[in-house]
Amino acid sequence: MGSQTQGKLNWLQHTLPEGLVVDSSWLERHGVSRQLRRKYVMHGWLLSPARGVYRRPVASEQKTSLPWQELVISLNALQNVPVSAGARTALELQGFSHYVSASGAREAHLYSNEDLPGWVSRVPVNTKLVLHNARKLFRGHDVPAYFTKGDAVPAPPEDSGFTQQPWGHWKYPLTMSAPERAILELLDEVPKSETFHQADVLMEGLRSLSPKRLQGLLEDCRNVKVKRLFFWFAERHNHAWLQKLDRAKIDLGKGKRMLVRGGKLDPKYNITVPENLDAGI
Repeated sequence: MGSQTQGKLNWLQHTLPEGLVVDSSWLERHGVSRQLRRKYVMHGWLLSPARGVYRRPVASEQKTSLPWQELVISLNALQNVPVSAGARTALELQGFSHYVSASGAREAHLYSNEDLPGWVSRVPVNTKLVLHNARKLFRGHDVPAYFTKGDAVPAPPEDSGFTQQPWGHWKYPLTMSAPERAILELLDEVPKSETFHQADVLMEGLRSLSPKRLQGLLEDCRNVKVKRLFFWFAERHNHAWLQKLDRAKIDLGKGKRMLVRGGKLDPKYNITVPENLDAGI
């Protein structure tokens, strides 16, 4: 084995964490040429789950697709691409929902400030990825990209709307929306891909949200429908934190919003809601 091959291989073992993925551009920037990549793949020192994408093999690994969490952590930690788990996915990860959609489909809702690299769609992952533009919903609360090096991982600021959770036996930090942000992201999907009933079940369990974090997110939220729905559900469940919000600083817009055909109009928030939430609408 040549000294160049051995030297770069040792470097990879110390720099590229097990399980995480990088693209060919990342390897090129760090001096791993196309010729070396071919050699590493041929000898099994690197795996290529998709064209132009590489990862170090994991001992006794037999899976054919990657956990979606590995992809998100890789983008944040190695590629410096801001992406986080959000909406229902973030709520489930934090223990707020065990509710399974009627379709039974497995999905991971991901949010980013920008388009993800094209190779992301080529990587086989263990669930369907649903991608969202974070800036469509919020003006200034951008998704952060956290660079991981050893144990020196910066925690998200309290008012950022994000949190982290250790994932896998490596305890890699997985970035996700805090519950206060995740519920607003989920309400943005009502009634397109989330039902009123599903949102109601989730909102009922959110008894300990941070009023300070909510205030900042609601003021920053662009979507009038989301904010009206949020207050409508919160009042329905009479959450204690609701009284600590300064509604005068939150723009609820003007005019009516028809969300459900044949529903009833809520006169306070000017939105149409189902006659019967238990009907599964």
